[in-house]
Amino acid sequence: MKKIYLIPDLNRIEESAKLIKCCDGAFEYNDFYNPLVLDDIKLQSKIIDRYSRYRTDFSIDTMHGAFLDVTVHSQDPLIREVSEKRIVQSMDIAKEMKLRAVVFHTGRINGFRDKVYLDNWMKTNVAFFRRILEMYPEQSVFIENMFDESPDILTEFAIKLKDYGNFGVCFDYAHANVYGENLEEWFESLSPFIKHIHINDNDLKDDLHLALGKGKINWNRFEEMMCRYKPDSSILIEFNGIEKQLSSLRYISDNMSLDGIGERIVIDI
Repeated sequence: MKKIYLIPDLNRIEESAKLIKCCDGAFEYNDFYNPLVLDDIKLQSKIIDRYSRYRTDFSIDTMHGAFLDVTVHSQDPLIREVSEKRIVQSMDIAKEMKLRAVVFHTGRINGFRDKVYLDNWMKTNVAFFRRILEMYPEQSVFIENMFDESPDILTEFAIKLKDYGNFGVCFDYAHANVYGENLEEWFESLSPFIKHIHINDNDLKDDLHLALGKGKINWNRFEEMMCRYKPDSSILIEFNGIEKQLSSLRYISDNMSLDGIGERIVIDI
């Protein structure tokens, strides 16, 4: 069965805690990718303390790591230095909380297929994330497609890191619908490495983070691909807002099975 993840609302944390109980789910924290939070240890502690009142064990939870302007493959050493620092800061928070995993973006430029650029992206990211995976053996690193127009680069990257038990791919299905093509190719190429999936709806043009069923994504096709390729993954319903999350959980319960996931959702709040 696929475990459902939700983004908790720190201002409505009691409701968020009740909601994940409805689906036997877990949290993915979106509080810590902000550079202002990454540089404020006291604020981090305050946020973690508030979550700790409703969450005694974080070990199945995940978080989204730094991604704003993060480019570890930059040829500018100053940009590269700051990018690496932000990722290490993210991992340090995850280690402190004893989280299951941290999600980072590929950071690739959409459609830019220059060989020098791609070779540098691959070499630099493989070397850097090997170090990160070895530095934080208790936390997994999930690399997510963002503006990637094709799964080939992420697949090659995953193959090079496949021997690390704490590495995986986070497949963002909404991103693939907006920026990519041939959705089955994404599943076929990445399914051996997918450990986590992000889902939300959109108009197939912009990354709108709509509630499921409120956009144009074909969720029947998504379910077909999930059943065909059977990725061993959890699933994050990726947007903020209790009401949108409730709507999407009801949509899954009414329209999707996903290896029994719908049958475990009982809305009682």
